[in-house]
Amino acid sequence: MSNITSSSTTIPLPKTNTPTTQYIQGEKLTVTPLGAGNEVGRSAVLLQFKGKSVLFDCGIHPAYTGLASLPFFDEIDPQEIDLVLITHFHLDHCGALPYFTEHTNFSGKVYMTNPTRAIYKLLLSDFVKVSDVHVDDQLFTEQDLLKSLKRIETIDYHQELEYNGIKFWCYNAGHVLGAAMFMVEIAGVRVLYTGDFSRQPDRHLLGAETPVLSPDVLIVESTYGIQVHESQIERERRFTQMVTEIVRRGGRCLIPVFALGRAQELLLILDEYWETHQDLQSIPIYYASSLAKKAMKIFRTYINMMNDKIKKQFDIHNPFVFKHISNLKSIDDFQDNGACIIMASPGMLQSGLSKELFELWCSDPRNGVIIAGYCVDGTLAKKIMSEPDTVTLSNGNTVPLRMTVKTISFSAHSDRQQTEEFISAVKPPHIILVHGDPTNCHRLKQALQIKYTETRVFAPKNCNPVQIVFQSEKRAKVLGQLAQTKYQDGDDINGILLHHNFQHLLLDEKDLKLYADISCSGVKQTLLIPLNNEIDYIELFKRLFQNVKVDAGNKQLVKKEKEDTPTTTTTSMEDDNTTTSTTTEATASSSDENVKTEEEKKEEDTTMKEVKEETDSSITGKIIVKIDDSVKIELRLKDPTPCALLEWPSSATNDCIVDGICSLVLYNNKEEQLELLEEGKDELKILYCIQQMLKERFGECTCKLNDDKEIEVLDTTETLAIRVNSFGEIVYCKDEKLRGALEIALRRIFVSMFPLPTMMGCLDDCCGAEQHNRGVINIQF
Repeated sequence: MSNITSSSTTIPLPKTNTPTTQYIQGEKLTVTPLGAGNEVGRSAVLLQFKGKSVLFDCGIHPAYTGLASLPFFDEIDPQEIDLVLITHFHLDHCGALPYFTEHTNFSGKVYMTNPTRAIYKLLLSDFVKVSDVHVDDQLFTEQDLLKSLKRIETIDYHQELEYNGIKFWCYNAGHVLGAAMFMVEIAGVRVLYTGDFSRQPDRHLLGAETPVLSPDVLIVESTYGIQVHESQIERERRFTQMVTEIVRRGGRCLIPVFALGRAQELLLILDEYWETHQDLQSIPIYYASSLAKKAMKIFRTYINMMNDKIKKQFDIHNPFVFKHISNLKSIDDFQDNGACIIMASPGMLQSGLSKELFELWCSDPRNGVIIAGYCVDGTLAKKIMSEPDTVTLSNGNTVPLRMTVKTISFSAHSDRQQTEEFISAVKPPHIILVHGDPTNCHRLKQALQIKYTETRVFAPKNCNPVQIVFQSEKRAKVLGQLAQTKYQDGDDINGILLHHNFQHLLLDEKDLKLYADISCSGVKQTLLIPLNNEIDYIELFKRLFQNVKVDAGNKQLVKKEKEDTPTTTTTSMEDDNTTTSTTTEATASSSDENVKTEEEKKEEDTTMKEVKEETDSSITGKIIVKIDDSVKIELRLKDPTPCALLEWPSSATNDCIVDGICSLVLYNNKEEQLELLEEGKDELKILYCIQQMLKERFGECTCKLNDDKEIEVLDTTETLAIRVNSFGEIVYCKDEKLRGALEIALRRIFVSMFPLPTMMGCLDDCCGAEQHNRGVINIQF
């Protein structure tokens, strides 16, 4: 059974109504982009503070394959990561998670929202199946994905959780179904990571929330830099116009989209537009995704997380059961007979059905492709946005690019206006920009620095840490039984101060088990000291302490000083010197009530005499004296060697009481102690101990005592090496170079031999106060 020593702590309340804040030394908070630093893709941002580490997102780069697509995990030790928080299901934010959990030594926890977890499984499973890479370049297998799924825990919006001293909760981020912004709090410092967010509501999702609490650090996306999106109505009008222009000329319209997310928004727009335009209903619309049916089930399941319009429609019919849109599982099921619209994944034409259809149709000028989302540098979608004359196919052939290429933004990323509105609302003193190419990132940084002059803005590259110094608040919360008392300003609160996960809690010892996995136990100390049976120790204790109980033969005496005659004891220890003083102050009053009559004095003297007689009658046994009902003294005056056994529970107060008792007992009979020492009873023992200790440290030597009671230390040639006075001071040293080392050695030798005043006369008062102030031990021989 382990013992835990608990001590009582007193915390004074502030004297005024203004809360008092105590600051500790500043500590560095570090934010390091392992991905998404001056780029879009492989989002992974590491937060480190007070020994805690949180990784925001764990994605892959869509422009690369294999290990090259991963964040820079080689810059960190995954085992040191406490938490991984995934904001949403897009591959550039979660695609590297199976690799990180199953192919590194990561042992922490992973959190995401329920919709994100459900779609994560579908998307990553499809990613493994359709990845056009060699088996050796595959980052993970289907089995790795299933294992990672077991390690994922879910969190709801506004649900506050805590793990290993890290508090965290999340808000709706807009963007896609289940997208979250994470607020993390470590030691009172809050960091908000937005991930991809959009404050503009769309046809099925709400806009991003604005947190009530302001973060100390805001990590925000800069995808569109200083661009400002067009209104929702204008954007939808332009989109439907682009589509109808292509199909009315008999062309095929390709819309590359990610399987889930923006695809559902575009499907809602097209289905509604086709419903109101009968002349277009003969032209088929296909949603080419093997995940279509499964995805729609997930959207139906989490309809409660969408906007009010969708919820009202759902009461009548399921808005995600489309009237004019058909599912297309593969290109083998497609009959290319003329004008049509096909939405196919992936959204950047990296691989899969969207790339296959593009290569099939790109040489026909009647056809068209509409890029409806953000595209990363290095992808095919990004290349054709500049409308080159030719494109290179997967087989290596080069063909002319004759189909029209149109772009429109349905990516649901924040633009400059939304970002500035968000910053103005949350008012962070520090901003870190991520998830943006170098141009957009630095343009937005400059714009924010101009507008928010008191805010520091950073735009770090990958693996370049941003360090911010914080001075954390140090406050204690009063809980449990202590909190039931009403305190006034200036009152002291006594309890146990518990430090747990950067929090300070002030508790009663009885409440420890309720708030911590520890219990309170005490340390009992015992000490045996010699006595002189000629001294009346009981009377000495009564003079020194206020509450004394004497038990001699099952009879007790309780002696308490009156309030008008207080007794104070001061015991101080400074280095190796001990000074004890006892002061009794008598306060006389002119009032007759405070003056003892002769009869009262006589009665008190009689009582004390009776008690003394009772004590003397039981002197053959052991006398028990208790002070303040805590320090127990067992007087063994009839033992062959008279002694006292002290027992007390360790505490600052009790230790002071015992120090006073030791000083009182051991200093009382000084003259007899000096006589015993002058007879030489302990002289040889002391010299022998000093000689042996010096021998161990400096080699062979001999110690003797001269006529001046000084210790002379002789070397092997019988030459005087050093002379030490009774205070342990070197008065002569043959080799001055060794004086410093010898002084330290002698001081330690004397402290080890005489840690407390003993019968040897150590620290004798007759040496004078001046000698005590020297900070050395005085040994009288």
